[in-house]
Amino acid sequence: MSDTIFALATAPGRAAVAIVRLSGPGAGDAVRVLAGSLPPPRRASVRSLRNADGQLLDEALVLWTPGPASYTGEDGAELQLHGGPAIVEGVIGALAALPGLRLAEPGEFTRRAFENGRLDLAQAEAVADLVDAETAAQAKQALAQLGGALSERYEVWRAALTHSLAMLEAAVDFPDEELPADVAARARPSLEGLLTQIDVALADEARGRRVREGFRIALVGAPNAGKSSLLNALARRDAAIVTASPGTTRDVIEVPLVLAGYKVLLADTAGVRETEEVIEAEGVRRARAWAAEADLRLWVVDGSAGNGAWREAVGLIGEGDLILLNKADQPEGSDAGAVRALGRECLSLSLKSGMGLEGLEQALATRVVAALGGSETPLATRLRHGESLREARARLVAGLDELEPAVELAAENVRLAARALARVTGRIGAEDILDVVFSSFCIGK
Repeated sequence: MSDTIFALATAPGRAAVAIVRLSGPGAGDAVRVLAGSLPPPRRASVRSLRNADGQLLDEALVLWTPGPASYTGEDGAELQLHGGPAIVEGVIGALAALPGLRLAEPGEFTRRAFENGRLDLAQAEAVADLVDAETAAQAKQALAQLGGALSERYEVWRAALTHSLAMLEAAVDFPDEELPADVAARARPSLEGLLTQIDVALADEARGRRVREGFRIALVGAPNAGKSSLLNALARRDAAIVTASPGTTRDVIEVPLVLAGYKVLLADTAGVRETEEVIEAEGVRRARAWAAEADLRLWVVDGSAGNGAWREAVGLIGEGDLILLNKADQPEGSDAGAVRALGRECLSLSLKSGMGLEGLEQALATRVVAALGGSETPLATRLRHGESLREARARLVAGLDELEPAVELAAENVRLAARALARVTGRIGAEDILDVVFSSFCIGK
């Protein structure tokens, strides 16, 4: 790369400190122009920053990090400025006026770190996850991935495939040599063991993605059962409109929460009932779709009613979901007994008085921890990881099926399985995959 990039690495706006980062072959010259001289490597030094006209821009801390021992692997620098917008604008303008310098694209610093071998692709994704982390669980998972927990396991798998492939290719390329007759068959135990490990990783795929994206909880039930009131109570704010008119909620209202250190997406949905009204019918359709994809459904039932309206949502509830009998402060209606007769777990609460709400929050936290907690870092935290694992698994299954009848085809499938795993860490990867990954980063990272 011949150009040098720069960008504001801290959030825009008024702040105590703002950091401008530079990377590339011209980083050192840019610092000399603005600061007069280069400070000692990796030692923060106070410098007066001036533009090309000699105008004082700021008294700043300057950090010089020559490559290859830098974040990007290139010569780099950080200018730690006073965080006033005018100061930042002046320094950015002075850098933009220098020849050979340009503003960085989103994720370009981390992309250069990947392309210069400072990070692999899975670690680069972890950098983005750390920036986006909203909960302790998200930060923990991202830090483990950045530290190589995911990459190391994929490298072990790739090395095992390479070893097995060597035995298969020996059987293909040197059939007349004095090799053991079962040299190809000797690869089977290793391949079968790896297939088992990939199956375990795929079974755990949803956990890694849910930690990143949020555990999805849908509030479902008949109109006026109290779904919107429950959403507001759990969110501790008026996120949804609550009225006595049935069908007030027409669309899915999502609210992010943090339960037991994990991100949760709580969704209020339209009351499920048969309707001829076009807009409400669309709301019911969306409610059913969101509920079908949710990790947990809370079936809110008016425990004081006796009209059987709750039956409209029966088909949305699955094993492990919770039934909430609302309006426990009122005399119990016949619907409450009919719901209990279903034999599913029921909790009673009153959203008007707050009774039972604390117990519900504890029950939800327990469910979330059981679903997302675990001692080991998930080996698939993004959709593309799962896709690569599924491709590798399919190739391994094909390779094992062809091991005796056609060892040449088995070897090719093992080779393709290794390529699929290598794409996760970026050892092998198409340019368009890299563009998708790094375009999601913020500028300055």
